[in-house]
Amino acid sequence: MKIVKEFVKRNVAGQAILVPVGDTAEEFNGMITLTESAEFIWDHLEKVDSLDEMVEAILEEYEVDRDVARRDVLGFTGELIKHGIAKHTREDCTW
Repeated sequence: MKIVKEFVKRNVAGQAILVPVGDTAEEFNGMITLTESAEFIWDHLEKVDSLDEMVEAILEEYEVDRDVARRDVLGFTGELIKHGIAKHTREDCTW
């Protein structure tokens, strides 16, 4: 998966926030507040090669059920794709 919009992650009062910059700031009105798991996914999005690898990374970091981890990854990455912030890098759209 690849991030295609320009955002910088900032910590504001202990909360991770994605702030649009550059051209993205002109077309994206607002900021994105990240939960702890969403921040982890964001930080690892371009470092892993598959959904399963991301799920494994989450399982190593957090004490959470595999199904919950998978659902969180699919939910967050689905929203990123829906809003044009990220895109699949595989032709079969699996990651």
